Amino acid sequence: MPGKRGWGWWWARLPFCLLLSLYGPWVPSSLGKPKGHPHMNSIRIDGDITLGGLFPVHGRGSEGKACGELKKEKGIHRLEAMLFALDRINNDPDLLPNVTLGARILDTCSRDTHALEQSLTFVQALIEKDGTEVRCGSGGPPIITKPERVVGVIGASGSSVSIMVANILRLFKIPQISYASTAPDLSDNSRYDFFSRVVPSDTYQAQAMVDIVRALKWNYVSTLASEGSYGESGVEAFIQKSREDDRERIGQDSAYEQEGKVQFVIDAVYAMGHALHAMHRDLCPGRVGLCPRMDPVDGTQLLKYIRSVNFSGIAGNPVTFNENGDAPGRYDIYQYQLRNGSAEYKVIGSWTDHLHLRTPEAPTPKQRTGQLDFCSCPFLWPGAFLPAAHSQDKKLWMDDSLEGNGTKIERMHWPGSGQQLPRSICSLPCQPGERKKTVKGTPCCWHCEPCTGYQYQVDRYNCKTCPYDMRPTENRTGCRPIPIIKLEWDSPWAVLPLFLAVVGIAATLFVVLTFMRYNDTPIVKASGRELSYVLLAGIFLCYATTFLMIAEPDLGTCSLRRVFLGLGMSISYAALLTKTNRIYRIFEQGKRSVSAPRFISPASQLAITFSLISLQLLGICVWFVVDPSHSVVDFQDQRTLDPRFARGVLKCDISDLSLICLLGYSMLLMVTCTVYAIKTRGVPETFNEAKPIGFTMYTTCIVWLAFIPIFFGTSQSADKLYIQTTTLTVSVSLSASVSLGMLYMPKVYIILFHPEQNVPKRKRSLKAVVTAATMSNKFTPKGNFRPNGEAKSELCENLEAPETSPSQAIPPGHTLLVQEQCWPPNRPTSPTATMHSS
Repeated sequence: MPGKRGWGWWWARLPFCLLLSLYGPWVPSSLGKPKGHPHMNSIRIDGDITLGGLFPVHGRGSEGKACGELKKEKGIHRLEAMLFALDRINNDPDLLPNVTLGARILDTCSRDTHALEQSLTFVQALIEKDGTEVRCGSGGPPIITKPERVVGVIGASGSSVSIMVANILRLFKIPQISYASTAPDLSDNSRYDFFSRVVPSDTYQAQAMVDIVRALKWNYVSTLASEGSYGESGVEAFIQKSREDDRERIGQDSAYEQEGKVQFVIDAVYAMGHALHAMHRDLCPGRVGLCPRMDPVDGTQLLKYIRSVNFSGIAGNPVTFNENGDAPGRYDIYQYQLRNGSAEYKVIGSWTDHLHLRTPEAPTPKQRTGQLDFCSCPFLWPGAFLPAAHSQDKKLWMDDSLEGNGTKIERMHWPGSGQQLPRSICSLPCQPGERKKTVKGTPCCWHCEPCTGYQYQVDRYNCKTCPYDMRPTENRTGCRPIPIIKLEWDSPWAVLPLFLAVVGIAATLFVVLTFMRYNDTPIVKASGRELSYVLLAGIFLCYATTFLMIAEPDLGTCSLRRVFLGLGMSISYAALLTKTNRIYRIFEQGKRSVSAPRFISPASQLAITFSLISLQLLGICVWFVVDPSHSVVDFQDQRTLDPRFARGVLKCDISDLSLICLLGYSMLLMVTCTVYAIKTRGVPETFNEAKPIGFTMYTTCIVWLAFIPIFFGTSQSADKLYIQTTTLTVSVSLSASVSLGMLYMPKVYIILFHPEQNVPKRKRSLKAVVTAATMSNKFTPKGNFRPNGEAKSELCENLEAPETSPSQAIPPGHTLLVQEQCWPPNRPTSPTATMHSS
């Protein structure tokens, strides 16, 4: 019976069918023209299950016509192949027994829009028609004839047509199997979930082409492709694969596509048949013909059976589908060779799972299998290769094709060079850290440009700047952290500040211990013991600040820096300002009256001093509330032009402006104290340290005037951290040293080495003291004046008088007495210094 005849019987008769189709007209027959639905370019075959078919029987029309000339190879041959496959399945007792496959075949006219219009025929049976408004002349209900239900579609040919048709078929869950569409876009299962194909995707072909280029060590090639979705998508896939596999951009041109899809039409029909057979076996076990569970056929279920088929196609190759509905890639590789004036194709390799380039002794696929091989050829030129495809394991097999250093490949022939492999290189590879700048108009040629500055190489074509806390590696292929630096204890920059601080602290403690040991002696009393201890505490803090400035910045260190950096100087200058202000007020008051000025007692002096200090502490507290202290790593401070020398600086969050504000109050106290020192420069030299305080303030101003240009003038230096820290600490230490050396070292010297001068003398009245100073300045000859105009009179150095308000009157006949303690004792006293009472 016909159903039991072998493949050879049918292949022998297939050319006869094709021959008939060449001369048979494409016209509607009685089978192909159902009533009420005229389709000029269609074929209809009745059956239990109807399959749809889409074929480019005609070419594109022109001048407003939908269809053009008849296409014999790509149209008629493929259509006859489907009819042949349907006939074989219907006569096969083992495949869909007692179930007849019918068909509704439409002409796409090689145009996607026309194909979309024609494919609406396949979904008409699934669209519910509203007959409520239809009335027959006799008054009876209307009779609406439903078209046949199409359960699956074979086609289409062109990828653009398949894409258009797949978008509408998926809405109605009609599976579609293409025999020629190879565009990679159709592998997107999220968009074309009901689409499958028995031909491999161009992705495989592109990968095979890349494998050939890699095997020949080429990086400068061009492609030829047909116009439209097939050719353009194939070239795009080749370009994408070449980039993924470290190749370069590909030059493009138009051109050639070879017919060879007849076997795939038959395989597509058989795939649908095997899927329906498996579905019938599972849903209708033991039933003859269709059962209710397959009437109608569920498209979603049918798709699952289609994706599960596995059988040998008409060419002996396995027919399977992956999860995206794509068939596996299988190709023979041909070379178009010109020899002795004649041209011919020669098989030089194959590609299945990986690339094989064969030696002359290696058998061709035809010799191995005895079967017909099919391939599609995307580009041709003398000496060119025909297609290739996707490699799962990316292996390249040369099969002894390469000899020696790989320059000789057997079975290949090149014009002008025979078997010598031609070189195809436009530009040499760029070195690490260099990006490729493509030459305009020549995409496979480039210039190598180094990544500069803080840039590193992201990919072959781009450089990117490293994050702010990183710098490029030596070869500029990545980024690495920028080293973080801070002032170390063993740094040469820390030696001088630490030496001054240690010596200063030791000297300060020595003075404090000496004063405590001789606390009740005249010199200690005359120096104002209370303010002296406050002043010495400020000097000690100035020296101690050096250790905070060199210590590693953290939350605690930065907080202490904020507090003590300006506090030590504020304490020192607040005490000095209180002293000079007291001297100034005493002598100014003496010029107007004999009453004592207010707030000159030790308790009042301490209150004034701590009031001035409290303003500094208040500002620090406000600063803590507004901006809590913390350490930061400043990567901009030493961000050099050469990233090799870039460093991150670990420091406290004290900017230059914050430092000015922090020291500004201390500077204000210092300037004010200097002004009072200038005003009291004419006071007798032995009175209350006026002259030493003046010298101290003059020297301190010089120190800080030198500090400002050094500190702010090195803000752009690479050693800014070291220079500024050293300058600041040395300036603070020098200021403390000047105060300590000029105000207290002479007293300590007298206390320890000249105790005979550390004795009290006699008491004198405030009136006598003030009168002596005033009269001495008025009547002493100029020759008795010192160079700075100060009088040579001797007055008491400490006036420990009780506070007297301006309104408090001195009793008549009495004079306010203050104790005068002067040295050296052998000096004569002023003749006006008398003490009396009524």
